[in-house]
Amino acid sequence: MHGAGNDFIVLNGIDQDLSNITCQQWQALAHRQFGIGADQILLVEKPTRDDADFRYRIFNADGGEVEQCGNGSRCFVRFVLDQGLSNKNPLRVEVAHTVLTLKSHPDGQVEVNMGAPIFEHNQIPFNPSDLASMQEFHETLYALPLNRPAMHDSFVGVLSMGNPHAVQVVADVASAPVLEEGPEIEKHAAFPKRVNAGYMQIMNRNEIALRVYERGAGETLACGTGACAAVVSGIRRGLLDSPVKVHTRGGDLQIAWGGIANNAAEPVIMTGPAVTVFEGETEI
Repeated sequence: MHGAGNDFIVLNGIDQDLSNITCQQWQALAHRQFGIGADQILLVEKPTRDDADFRYRIFNADGGEVEQCGNGSRCFVRFVLDQGLSNKNPLRVEVAHTVLTLKSHPDGQVEVNMGAPIFEHNQIPFNPSDLASMQEFHETLYALPLNRPAMHDSFVGVLSMGNPHAVQVVADVASAPVLEEGPEIEKHAAFPKRVNAGYMQIMNRNEIALRVYERGAGETLACGTGACAAVVSGIRRGLLDSPVKVHTRGGDLQIAWGGIANNAAEPVIMTGPAVTVFEGETEI
């Protein structure tokens, strides 16, 4: 399946026990030459809590398990409905740290309540010690010194959408050094659990172009949580107004965020496509 080009292997872990698959086996499945090929693997399971209809787990192409995946959540909904595992709409789905509300629209688009963005450093997690900072409207930006020669320090907005993001504004996303800087930002010492590196071009107050270097996967054609993080950061910087259309290399996403109300962050609402490419079986 894919959501705006961000592609997934989706596995039914309800009718079969897939809990003992190893990191190396996930890597083999995700390998584009020797396996099926995917940015991430989604495992659909029974919930472990009473307020959810399903649980789903997310494994990156490097075999590591991660907390959240926005494009994957939309594909999850399409999979569950198309496979007849549920006829409920909306669905409540358990991920690592929270429960998401997911709704399928008649036009094939899927709407996801991604929950509220997280700005507390220890929850991202993010350690800004010894980093230069500057304030832009409501957002504190931090300079990430990089080892690449002749490159300026990249000032980034830092937040979590259930997974950590470092978002910077660039003049032209097409020529941004995503593949050159991304791996270094991903593993920067300020992020103990690594980070997704976002590059955002402001087109107007309701439209951006975005590329994301995802931790454990490299650059993907789209990143749902990255789109949410970029829009939240752009609104906090005073550069954007909700809702925002996000152009990724794989397609468009619509992101809405109501900002901060009563000292609490409003949830982020993401709407976008979810497409099944093919179905099959494999032995592990």
